Amino acid sequence: MPLTDAQVTAYLDRIRAPRPAAADPDALRALHLDHLRAVPFENLSIHLKEPVVLTPEALFEKVVVRRRGGFCYELNGLFAELLTALGYRCALLAARVHGETGYGPLFDHLALAVTCQDGTDWLVDVGFGRHTDHPLRLDVRTEQSDPTGVYRIAEHHQAHADDLVVLKGDVPQYLLETRPRTLGDFELGCWWNQTSPQSHFTRNTVCTLRTATGRVTLSSRTLIETDDGGERRQHEVKPQELADTYAELFGFELDPAAVAAL
Repeated sequence: MPLTDAQVTAYLDRIRAPRPAAADPDALRALHLDHLRAVPFENLSIHLKEPVVLTPEALFEKVVVRRRGGFCYELNGLFAELLTALGYRCALLAARVHGETGYGPLFDHLALAVTCQDGTDWLVDVGFGRHTDHPLRLDVRTEQSDPTGVYRIAEHHQAHADDLVVLKGDVPQYLLETRPRTLGDFELGCWWNQTSPQSHFTRNTVCTLRTATGRVTLSSRTLIETDDGGERRQHEVKPQELADTYAELFGFELDPAAVAAL
């Protein structure tokens, strides 16, 4: 079921964003950044043995009601519901994340193709951790500047004819299908990322959030704070302090005993 007007209001309150007057590119850019600064990218459900359920109802309850974060299937999947309710046209796209050994399996990542009311098409991704602050033009093949770096979307001629590669500088980030998918299509990829020893999500806990001046990340028990100028500070968090750290820096409550045992 589509989000109700009350749910849209609650979601916008969650990301501290005003309701846009029109489904235009400026509003999309603002919503994208507001989302990144309010909703963390995190994989704690995997390690806390919480089921990740890919339905709009379950995702709304987790991200908006419980004020948690999530990974790509959850964050981009739910963000698509909000954008659709606000008048944007959204398509869910499957991607293969690029790593040390090349591209991962299909459905390794979920990103969004979003069309504004003026007809412009954008790559929207609030579920990739450290990535762009703003959407990228999906139909532009030249370099696109973002506060986090310079990006480019290019055809990938070694893959399917319609596939695109998203690059930061010269480094591939992921290989993107352009065929629209449904949220249910990502069930297998979501399961694989929750269970496979080859998935980096099963190896370590991570929670990261864009801030006004940089980024704050809790990787296992290491707290890392970086600013946009490149300065980095880190220290270890004691197990008994983890729950308070998540509440203070990321805005959600967890059971202290369960978190300390991770």
